[in-house]
Amino acid sequence: MDSYKAILDYLYHQLPMFQRTGPPAYKSSLENTVKLDQLYQNPHRKYRMVHVAGTNGKGSVSHMLPAIRV
Repeated sequence: MDSYKAILDYLYHQLPMFQRTGPPAYKSSLENTVKLDQLYQNPHRKYRMVHVAGTNGKGSVSHMLPAIRV
């Protein structure tokens, strides 16, 4: 358990990305995401896919998806 605490301590006190809280930590644009997509030639446009997320219903939705005809 000591190593877990040491890791958390390192993450939250040594790494700059975890030291930002509140408004400085919020990014209102998708600029970084768009740049990353461009770097990888927009892989999300090459494949037909559905992102299933949320708390409940992922199994049911995933099971019904093959029945959709495009």
